[in-house]
Amino acid sequence: MSRRVRRKVARKGKGVVVLPSYPEIRDEVSDSEPERVVDWRGLPDDTVIQLFSCLSYRDRASLSSTCRTWRLLGSSPCLWTSLDLRSHRFDGSMASSLASRCVHLQKLRFRGAESADAIIHLQARNLREISGDYCRKITDATLAVIVARHELLESLQLGPDFCERISSDAIKAIAHCCPGLRKLRLSGIRDVSSDAIDALGKYCPNLTDIGFIDCLNVDELALGNVLSVHFLSVAGTSSMNWGLVSHLWHKLPNLTGIDVSRTDIGPSTVSRLLSSQSLKVLCALNCPILEEDTSFSTSKYKNKLLIALSNDIFKGLASLFFDDTRNGKNVFLDWRSVKNNNKDLNELMIWLEWILSHTLLRSAESSQQGLENFWVDQGGALLLSLMQSPQEDVQERAATGLATFVVIDDENASIDCGRAEAVMRDGGIRLLLGLAKSWREGLQSEAAKAIANLSVNANVAKAVAEEGGIDILAGLARSMNKLVAEEAAGGLWNLSVGEEHKGAIAAAGGIRALVDLIFKWSSSGDGVLERAAGALANLAADDKCSTEVALAGGVHALVMLARSCKFEGVQEQAARALANLAAHGDSNSNNAAVGQEAGALEALVQLTRSPHEGVRQEAAGALWNLSFDDRNREAIAAAGGVQALVALAQSCSNASPGLQERAAGALWGLSVSEANSIAIGREGGVAPLIALARSEAEDVHETAAGALWNLAFNPGNALRIVEEGGVSALVDLCSSSLSKMARFMAALALAYMFDGRMDEFALVGTSSESISKSVSLDGARRMALKHIEAFILMFSDQQAFAAAATSTAPAALVQVSEGARIQEAGHLRCSGSEIGRFVTMLRNPSSILKACAAFALLQFTIPGGRHAMHHASLMQNACAARVLRGAAASATAPLEAKIFTRIVLRNLEHHQTDLQTI
Repeated sequence: MSRRVRRKVARKGKGVVVLPSYPEIRDEVSDSEPERVVDWRGLPDDTVIQLFSCLSYRDRASLSSTCRTWRLLGSSPCLWTSLDLRSHRFDGSMASSLASRCVHLQKLRFRGAESADAIIHLQARNLREISGDYCRKITDATLAVIVARHELLESLQLGPDFCERISSDAIKAIAHCCPGLRKLRLSGIRDVSSDAIDALGKYCPNLTDIGFIDCLNVDELALGNVLSVHFLSVAGTSSMNWGLVSHLWHKLPNLTGIDVSRTDIGPSTVSRLLSSQSLKVLCALNCPILEEDTSFSTSKYKNKLLIALSNDIFKGLASLFFDDTRNGKNVFLDWRSVKNNNKDLNELMIWLEWILSHTLLRSAESSQQGLENFWVDQGGALLLSLMQSPQEDVQERAATGLATFVVIDDENASIDCGRAEAVMRDGGIRLLLGLAKSWREGLQSEAAKAIANLSVNANVAKAVAEEGGIDILAGLARSMNKLVAEEAAGGLWNLSVGEEHKGAIAAAGGIRALVDLIFKWSSSGDGVLERAAGALANLAADDKCSTEVALAGGVHALVMLARSCKFEGVQEQAARALANLAAHGDSNSNNAAVGQEAGALEALVQLTRSPHEGVRQEAAGALWNLSFDDRNREAIAAAGGVQALVALAQSCSNASPGLQERAAGALWGLSVSEANSIAIGREGGVAPLIALARSEAEDVHETAAGALWNLAFNPGNALRIVEEGGVSALVDLCSSSLSKMARFMAALALAYMFDGRMDEFALVGTSSESISKSVSLDGARRMALKHIEAFILMFSDQQAFAAAATSTAPAALVQVSEGARIQEAGHLRCSGSEIGRFVTMLRNPSSILKACAAFALLQFTIPGGRHAMHHASLMQNACAARVLRGAAASATAPLEAKIFTRIVLRNLEHHQTDLQTI
């Protein structure tokens, strides 16, 4: 899926800001004019107008509102010759408010049907150019009214999306109302009839540039009669009669350039068109039939350029305006830098930039096979070259093309690394970051989107960071324009995947910007919210950044999304961010802060019932992490968490391993409390946990085994595990899981079940809790003990044990301890009752259970373990040393039990010193 370095300020008192000291700046000011204060209102009018011209429309309006003088200057006609409304909601009322400033408006860009309906309220009778996108809902009636009110129109472009509701009737209205029309480009018209085209030819004598792009049907015969046309594009248009085209269009006297890209044109038609005396360029990119004919050659057509996938496009373009054919990727820059007074050539190159940017974007969107080499060899470089065009729409479309052509799988954020790194090698990162700093919001948005997509590649992400991209993206994330902020947040999301970039994002103020985005767009804009929450989720996985997210108000913002947002992508990322917050930073305070935020736990419990698996998975993960806090654990249960998580576990037998792991993990966390453990058993949680214990994923083994271990502490639950066939599942885990932790906890669960307490409970239990007579506890017990013993023996090196038995040297015990240690077991935290149960088990008649208890206590007290000191303290309070010494000296205890017990005693002695110093 950036940050701006902010000045730090110190606050003294309420509302008083004290700026930091910058000695070198202060000295320079004091040396020149020590007392002078700049009065911005005293700037010359020309300077102010120049300042206005460098601002976005929104900033222009804000600055104009500061004083009467600037309000007048902000209305200067030279500032209102062009207007880009795509980033704003533009309706009739806004148009009326702008009307007084739009008397001299000549160029207008808009987006969507609502904006199209409002254009007439601008009363901009001098409009020369109109360009619109997202035009699917624009009707004939709307377009007819627009052209009727703007008879001076010279250029009308609608696309690149399809104009599905516009018909030939609207085209006839254009022809009748706009006699000065020079350029008409329409996309996705269903049928362009001969009457419509004839009207254009009759009433628009200056029409030189026609584009009927991605249309279903265009009358070829009528187009062949529009004698004024110089540039013609039918790219992507289907149902073309190429025989008729080859017969007629080559006779057009002024036809200079034609674009037939993405069509089924064949070699014979191309040959016929190239025979035209006036034609200079034929663009046939991505035309399969033409490309399949490897024998086709254009060598016999002198001074003609065919642009096709198989040709060297840069060399061909250079041949148009250099005597010697250059072969370089800066051909458009070279053309613009040459003092060229050839008006026809300049018009041709401007048209080529436009049609190439359009065709390349459409080809990138199609994900067509067979273009891999083209994109790496030429396509990416072409887009980079077009990004430097003076035409704004070409720049934007080229940036969008770069954002699109690298993507392989949008759902999984997968990109083509070869294409991404080709863009980087050709200087694309610096170019994109330069465009992102433009004042034009449309360009900012598309450049940020390209940076975001390219940054999925780790090498590109590094280059973006090194070029200052993090600061730029953090700045754009503060934009008042939702589209710009959304793409910038997406860039921060992808960059925040890299551990090396998290700190830089925080340093640039990116965390505050992302949190502010959530509050700013909380009631709309699922795209910006998902990206902001996703970036915060990545950042919260870093301890330092996690703390900053919490301090910036991130907990409240993310809980607000989890509670109120209905978009699954936002819900998923918000839950993931809360999960990471609860697990990182100052985890105790973060964990408590999330749990204490009003409605947080209830919202996460509710999200476990989402129809979307990703949401359920992240919500369960958040509840798992939150359950490590005692208060949260009980609050989750009070919010219906036990019932919700049992239901989730029951429903996820065929779900992804990630969901299974988190569902079992959340139940594991809740079951630390015995009251919750009993509730889980009563709600039917045993059976689904046993099913999850049979999963093929070792991560699921661990969480399911951990939950069953906790549940088995209660005799009633232990009986339920036996009834539900859990003994065989735990035996399988104990003997065959690839996870040592899963085997360990399965062995402990079996030890709990068969240390005698369950037998006593079965004898006195109620009818609802007692075990069926058909179930053989004895048989289950024998099977369990057999596999517990086998598990313990896996850690028994007979030679090391023999040496430890005959030696009092610490080294012998250390060797056994290191061989027996399960590293991950150091993260397990036991209660006093659990430790007491293992101590009691040392007195059990079963030698196997004695060895298991000693082995468990060894794991829990090994120095360096996360909770070893805690466990040592519990054992000290329970006066366990006496029992341990008795077990170590027992004549009947197995060797493993005695050696493990001696190690535990040694561990306690080690911790005793530490406890005394506390």
